[in-house]
Parts: sequence; structure tokens; C-alpha cells
Amino acid sequence: MRAVLSKAVGGPETLVFEEVLDPTPKPGEVIIEVKAVGINFPDTLIIEDRYQFKPQRPFSPGAEVAGVVEGVGEGVKGVFKGDRVIAVPGWGGLVERIAVPAKSVIKMPDTMSFEEGAALIMTYGTSYYALKDRANLKPGERLLVLGAAGGVGSAAVELGKAMGAEVTAVASTNDKVQFALELGADNGLIYPAGAMDKAAQKELSGELKLACGKDGPDVVYDAVGGDYAEPALRSMDWYGRYLVVGFPAGIPSFPLNLTLLKSVQVIGVFWGAAVARDPAGHAANVADLLKLYAEGRIKPRISKTFPLERAGDAIQALGDRSAMGKTVVTVES
Repeated sequence: MRAVLSKAVGGPETLVFEEVLDPTPKPGEVIIEVKAVGINFPDTLIIEDRYQFKPQRPFSPGAEVAGVVEGVGEGVKGVFKGDRVIAVPGWGGLVERIAVPAKSVIKMPDTMSFEEGAALIMTYGTSYYALKDRANLKPGERLLVLGAAGGVGSAAVELGKAMGAEVTAVASTNDKVQFALELGADNGLIYPAGAMDKAAQKELSGELKLACGKDGPDVVYDAVGGDYAEPALRSMDWYGRYLVVGFPAGIPSFPLNLTLLKSVQVIGVFWGAAVARDPAGHAANVADLLKLYAEGRIKPRISKTFPLERAGDAIQALGDRSAMGKTVVTVES
């Protein structure tokens, strides 16, 4: 079968496209004929050995897939050949066929396309876990989303609205802010590009607070990091919850006394580890997401698709932050 492989540490240009052996199912596993692969920010990190997990090379990136069950291993119950399913293996997805534990697959609704299936679980799963389980977001609260046009950010905008929050979307360009407003954000703001000195950070803090209204946001969803973190934290209301989600602009630091002044909580969001530690909670969240999808309250926005042989270009598009919504690789049989 065809596969995209990382054989050396580096960027998307180091990936190779070649033939490998087809997988066979072990007991408890199923083989999925991959139809679509969601590309996520961790894909840009894992091939550079900058992610929390470092698989042994050669490996294929691609953390989430959608496809059709092609084979079933011994002892598998409840999953059958021909089922349309989603799986989140973490890596290994940029292939024509993949073996995954049967207990981990999610059956797709008949109305969901493979592209949507491959774009659903990681971004919406991360954002729902963050907003529901970590921040306990309540109806009527003010939610500020940094990086609101990206994969997890756009999911946070939709989910925030579905959960009854007032959402302010922040992004780096007018097009990205407009995209977030189309997703349902109540307000939008463009933040400056590049490094900021203290004066610029202070000015941005005031703009963020003004955009959210009243005394600033109750919850900040930070999928950007860098110099934007401290202004967002300074803009927060009393008892605010600051969600640490990702760092494409760099790992931030800020004076710890800022959390004391407004009794703000800084809360880490490590969705992958949470799934492993609490599979029942994850299953409940997935059920909620599928219900929201069925009701039309969330819908993955796929801005770019690439064929398997151009998977490196898909990862590059995400790495240079040019993509809005979700980027997906399609796999033709």
C-alpha cells in the first residue's frame, strides 16, 4: 500500500511517499481502508521531534482518520466489515490502510462525509474537553478565543456558541476574523503580528477587554501562546479561567501575580492524555459532539484538501498558519 513516512527529523519536505506492506489485524483490532485524514498542528511537531510523543521511525504522521472497516481481527465484537468509522490513532494515518484497536473506533453518522469525519474528533474533542470539563463554561459567560480561525480555535467558537456563551474571536487577519464571525462569533478583533513590547501588550490587553465588554472575558481559550498570552490574561474578569491549549507563537510566560490580582485560574488542556485516563468521559463527550453535529449546531469547516501524495503540502499549510478551519488529506483507492 502507499504511505507517507517520516524517516528523518525535519519539516514536511523530509517526508517520503512510498510503498509499504499492508497491515494485518491482531486480536482485538480492525483494518480501516482510509478515505480521509485530518491534519492537525501536532503533525507539524511530531515530524520534527517536538511533540510530547516521539514514535520510532519510520512512521507515518496523521493523527485522525475516517474510512471503511476492511478487516476484523479475532475477538472483535460490535464492529463489522463495511462499517464507516472514525479513529484517532495519534499517528500512522497517512496511509491507505491502518490497523487500530476495535474498541477505539467511532461509527460515523450516515449523513457525515469522510472529510468531515476526519476533521471532527481532535479539534472538537479538544475544545469541548477544554470548555466543558476544564473551564466549566456556563451560558451567558464571555469567551475569548485566540487563534479563532484555526482548527481548535474555530471549533471553540462553534462550541462556545452552542454552550450559550458570548464569543469574541481573535485572529491575525481580517479574513480570519470574518471566518470566525461566519462561524457564529459575536465579535471579532485582529491582533498584531510579530513580537510586541510591553506598551503594545498593554494596548492589546485593553482592546481585548473592550471587545469582550463589561469587565473582560470569563474564559480565555489560548491556542496561540507567545506574546498574546499576557495581554489576554490581563484582560480577564474576576474568577476568570485561562485555558492553555497550544503554542504556535511560542511558549509564553507571565508574572504569576496577575493570577492573584483577579483570582484567575490558569488551566492546562492535554486532551490526548485525558482520553487515555478517562475513556468513559471521552465517550460521553463524543456522544455529545455527534448530537450537536446531528442538530446542525457544529459542522467541521474544511478549507483545504490535498491528495495523499501531497500530504507534506497539507502539513506545511498548517505549519505556516495559512489555513482556516481544517485541512484534510483525501485517500483515493
